[in-house]
Amino acid sequence: MAMLQGLTGLFLIPLLAWLISENRRAFDWRVPVAGLTLQLILALLLLKLSLFQALFIQLNQVLLALQQATEAGTGFVFGYLGGAESPFLASDGGSSFVLAFRALPLVLVISALSALLFYWRILPLVVRFFSWLLQKSLGISGALGLGAAANVFVGMVESPLLIRPYLSKLTRSELFSLMTLGMATIAGTVLVLYASLLEGVIDNPIGHLLTASLISAPAAVMISRLMVPETQPGTAGELLDLQPVNSGMEAIANGTIEGLKLLANIVALLIVLVALVSLLNQMLDLLPDITGEPLSLQRLLGWLMAPLAWVMGIPWSEAITAGSLLGTKTVLNELLAYIDLIRLPADALDERSRLILTYALCGFANFGSLGIMLGGLGSMVPERRSEIVALGMKSIVAGTLATLLTGTVVGLIW
Repeated sequence: MAMLQGLTGLFLIPLLAWLISENRRAFDWRVPVAGLTLQLILALLLLKLSLFQALFIQLNQVLLALQQATEAGTGFVFGYLGGAESPFLASDGGSSFVLAFRALPLVLVISALSALLFYWRILPLVVRFFSWLLQKSLGISGALGLGAAANVFVGMVESPLLIRPYLSKLTRSELFSLMTLGMATIAGTVLVLYASLLEGVIDNPIGHLLTASLISAPAAVMISRLMVPETQPGTAGELLDLQPVNSGMEAIANGTIEGLKLLANIVALLIVLVALVSLLNQMLDLLPDITGEPLSLQRLLGWLMAPLAWVMGIPWSEAITAGSLLGTKTVLNELLAYIDLIRLPADALDERSRLILTYALCGFANFGSLGIMLGGLGSMVPERRSEIVALGMKSIVAGTLATLLTGTVVGLIW
């Protein structure tokens, strides 16, 4: 039954993208064939090949080392709130874990390391390889290929900076693909953070999240090209420096400053969004109970998104719970959805469903990210701001469909 559900999702999700296309007559059958083929090949290699499994195990050890290193810094600055030895005996072992002081500062360390790796020309080499792979397999242009590859490693605003001189020359389809890629993947700065949160929920979380970003890239290109087909020649492009620096220390300093901005945004959004969800749930609580339980935003989202959860291969008995997480990710953000996933009772979802959701939630497709993208891209190419705004809501839909397709593919081959 799960196999049939997955195959249904593999057909229905691209079909839905085509049905809401702005030009259905420009359909090119090679787009879904190439996109799905590349997704399946990447998923099989990354999830089944022993070489990559060994690599991901090592990456998990790197994650633990990064967590310990970050805790050394937070413990020194914040004391026991940051992980240092407590001056008193805690009655509850979890009472000393403060998210803002223990987990979130990992963003600062990763941001600084990413900047340093760009300065050392390590990440650009990886980006160029993945760009070449996407260009050859999906037939996309050089500029879009570079933007797509960069999205796997940096954020939705940083990756367009790598091809900033070409943004004004991108075709409408290429621009939409770039926006969709930003919505369908997550930045390396938060990838490690989410992996640290998911430790114990699934095995080898950093390997799965990295795999999710890698195989969501071709899905994003495919879905975006079904919704906004390409009708013009592509744009050539070469990789440029994200932020030219003169030394490794300057790269670390710049990366830390950028990470601090991101950390502040994450903390502020978490406070506001959790408060708004609580306020809305209090308002819904005034309405009559349904089936003996009070209404809540999570229940409403669960009912709305349950069919999408089912076509990914999740059993119907768990589809409403899964749909609630998918809805939380879309309306609020993926961090809150992952936190909700962590807090679920052990019997709420089976191991396979948790794994599928880990992949399906791994993307920035939400309204908060849309604001960030519109502000960032709009400032880079102000002459195309109206076009970017017009494509904004579509990019959320396309990014969501891309991550759902990724979850479907993983459910089929796991």
